[in-house]
Amino acid sequence: MAVYAAFLRGMNVGGRRISNADLTEAFEAIGGFESVSTFRASGNVMFETGRRAEGELVAEIEEGLEEALGYEVPTFLRTAAELRAIADFQPFDEGDVAASDGKLQVSVLSKRPTEKQRQAILAMATDADPLVVVEREIYWLPSGGLLESDLDLDSIDEITGPSTRRTMGTMEGMAAKLPG
Repeated sequence: MAVYAAFLRGMNVGGRRISNADLTEAFEAIGGFESVSTFRASGNVMFETGRRAEGELVAEIEEGLEEALGYEVPTFLRTAAELRAIADFQPFDEGDVAASDGKLQVSVLSKRPTEKQRQAILAMATDADPLVVVEREIYWLPSGGLLESDLDLDSIDEITGPSTRRTMGTMEGMAAKLPG
């Protein structure tokens, strides 16, 4: 069985509220998933499955959640190995992270940006909002709170397609729950 982490976009923001228990139940109702668990109340789900085709899994999850919840839920999957790699990666100098009033953010993308997209994203970085693009993630260290940042996250989504964002602390916490 393969272990996956699903990052669901737009959960528990605006009018879209769902408890972790209800989210777990909705996930289990899709079928074919075992050991379903949630992490924090922001659309983070871990599960095991014998199926390994990521595109099919994403489509199945999105379809099942839309049926259960009544709205679209863009879903981004990472394998256990990918989640560990994200949590272990140190994109910025430790001193810079410690000096920042902001929390290290990870934007999870559905596909790896092309070199042209990567360069367009990196061109948006500033001293106050440094960015690093690796694989299907964008690492961002805002110098202050998210609302204080001048980084245009909508423009990044226009370049890459939809994404969802988590703190590095969330990624590390989820990776710590992985078996082995």
